[in-house]
Amino acid sequence: MESYRAEPYSVPVTEGDRIRADAALHLAAYAFGVPATEMLRRERTRPRACRARWSAMYLAHVSYGWPLERVGHAFGLNRATASTACRWAEDERDDDKYDAVMDGLETCLRAVSELPAIDLALSTGAAR
Repeated sequence: MESYRAEPYSVPVTEGDRIRADAALHLAAYAFGVPATEMLRRERTRPRACRARWSAMYLAHVSYGWPLERVGHAFGLNRATASTACRWAEDERDDDKYDAVMDGLETCLRAVSELPAIDLALSTGAAR
């Protein structure tokens, strides 16, 4: 009898969305003291890493105004997981310290995302 092995959940995501999701993920990793590589694991992670990843998903949701399905896809997860993450993070904002950290991360992420794009390959200031 053959055993069934599910394929990992995957949908096409734009490079821009992946870059934005990575920015949110790395900011959350830094703020919560969790390696981003641990947050990206497909298998079960420590609760701290899981909550940091959930915070990153929530950060992308509120900072970019993305719907939950887009958040899930950008993080390689489904909409239900993104919804759970955002619901947890929203509830966690009742904690003043967590709320202050998330406010700071939202401000930082919005500031970075509003910077003008520059193509380094075409940049003229590359002389040493």
